[in-house]
Amino acid sequence: MRQYIQNKLLPAVQKPARYLGDEWNAIKKPWDGAKVKMAFAFPDVYEVGMSHLGLHILYGLVNNQEEFLMERVFAPWVDLEERLREENISLFSLESYRPIKDFDVVGFTLQYEMSYTNILNMLDLADIPLRSKDRTEGDPLVIGGGPCAVNPEPLAPFFDCFLIGDSEEMLLEVLEAVSAWKDKEVDKEILLGQLALIQGVYVPDFYQISYNQDGTVSDINASDRNVPDRVRRRVIPDLDTAYFPVKPIVPHMEVVHDRIMLEVMRGCTRGCRFCQAGMIYRPVRERKQETLFQQAEELVKNTGHEEISLTSLSTADYSCVQPLVVSLLNKYQEQGINIALPSLRVDSFSVDLAKEVQRVRKSGLTLAPEAGSQRLRDVINKNVNEEDLISAVRGAFKAGWTNIKLYFMIGLPTETQDDLLEITRLAKDVLRLGRDELKLLGKGRPMITVSVSSFVPKPHTPFQFEPQDSRSLLKEKQEFLRENLKAKGLKYKWHNRNISFLEAVFAKGDRRVADTLETAWAKGCKFDSWDEHFSLALWEKAFDDTGLDPHFYANRNISYEEMLPWDHIDTGVSKKFLINEHRQALKHVLTKDCRWQDCTGCTICDRFDVANRLWGEVTIAAD
Repeated sequence: MRQYIQNKLLPAVQKPARYLGDEWNAIKKPWDGAKVKMAFAFPDVYEVGMSHLGLHILYGLVNNQEEFLMERVFAPWVDLEERLREENISLFSLESYRPIKDFDVVGFTLQYEMSYTNILNMLDLADIPLRSKDRTEGDPLVIGGGPCAVNPEPLAPFFDCFLIGDSEEMLLEVLEAVSAWKDKEVDKEILLGQLALIQGVYVPDFYQISYNQDGTVSDINASDRNVPDRVRRRVIPDLDTAYFPVKPIVPHMEVVHDRIMLEVMRGCTRGCRFCQAGMIYRPVRERKQETLFQQAEELVKNTGHEEISLTSLSTADYSCVQPLVVSLLNKYQEQGINIALPSLRVDSFSVDLAKEVQRVRKSGLTLAPEAGSQRLRDVINKNVNEEDLISAVRGAFKAGWTNIKLYFMIGLPTETQDDLLEITRLAKDVLRLGRDELKLLGKGRPMITVSVSSFVPKPHTPFQFEPQDSRSLLKEKQEFLRENLKAKGLKYKWHNRNISFLEAVFAKGDRRVADTLETAWAKGCKFDSWDEHFSLALWEKAFDDTGLDPHFYANRNISYEEMLPWDHIDTGVSKKFLINEHRQALKHVLTKDCRWQDCTGCTICDRFDVANRLWGEVTIAAD
């Protein structure tokens, strides 16, 4: 099969390197030597999936176990899909070219709501029944995990179970349960019952959802007395002892993030009220510098990459970031290896850090004020002011940067036209400052890119109670900014508001949305996050055909008393805290970062055997 696919199918596709599966550090274990075989399924193209750190972590973790095997599969681009369907060839894994339906477990990572139709398309290409109720004992167990799993309901009919929280903390337990089940040769219902007893595993078949006449959720009941009423998220307590891959796969082709990913910490407590990741990945857990330095050494040796990215939700908040950056630069600068900080605060400290990491190669600088006015930044709890931004930008221009990207959101709660005007004023002030500073340096003209996305209310955040602006209102706001950001040296970019609308529908949806999802896929929807494939007309027809009102999910205020479709998923951050934060937002009251100030009462540290963990500075000398 490998020979046929590589000789007959791949020469006819645009990027055959996506499907070769023989990259440096790829693991090919004997098929018959593994008791449990799992396919890691990423519902987007290879270039996107291979940039996902979670894939590399789980791939190495599972393949390190003698009895388990993990191989990869990505969403095939439309050219290969067409050939697969023409030739009646089932979707296959990269490492062995085995049909995905031959695996015991197929695990989808749920990173983005707009990949949901790709999940159904991949199941169909793999000849696996879409709905869990239609699968037999011979079909794979279909599981999901990742940030979107904190509201699994729109996907519930298609999955056997979901892993809530840090998957590497529980995945091996799941595979061990599958292994024991295979030994006993009992029906799959017994296996699902065993999985539901593992903390962090949600089996939707064991939970019944009922609805009020107005369409809201009236009750969520566990139908089996042995399963918990609320599924509690799993958390890795100590990143220093957690598995981390030091021999990740090196792609043959350029991918979105073609570099070493060194995870310095997990979690963020800055408390931005729109940010789901900042809530569901709490508490903050840091790796020691010594651990990171050892990992970096192995990663450089095993990959040949020329850049090390220090990854986290807010890398500049890592307590040892300055000595770590200096130590890594001192060691690897002469080898031409760059250090990258993908997330920076809007302050001068971040710019000082950025200057350090640009010793090897200089790139553009991205700063995220999120909102134009101070009032609105206080509403979203951004905890930065305009002086911070201007100081950071001035320092950047003085250091020689000419290209700066400013990231904003529109449609945030309480936003007015004055807040939009503040975006345009701030952008023009930055442009003017750049012209003045660069003129003094004799370094040409600045280019300021203003990138604007539309606010999407997310579950388990203080803004889960808020509606998204209507698409017509978002259009007005986008046009207003376009007209008011016309200036030489200013570039304006905005996100597709129709995609943002669907993202909100699935972010806040319940199980009834699943019928619309399947209908839209059947009409041809896939790769919905790609503008060239997204079709609003097909989605509108799917909503009409299934009688579902998408505005009920995206554009409706939610009361504090309402039961939410995801209330049975316990992330550790209490609903009471989210309600209080929403009230504080409406009063324009800031909540400080609990790592440096008093406890804010989110309850995460009270409910898990791990607290916000910081390490003191330890300087590591270069060789």
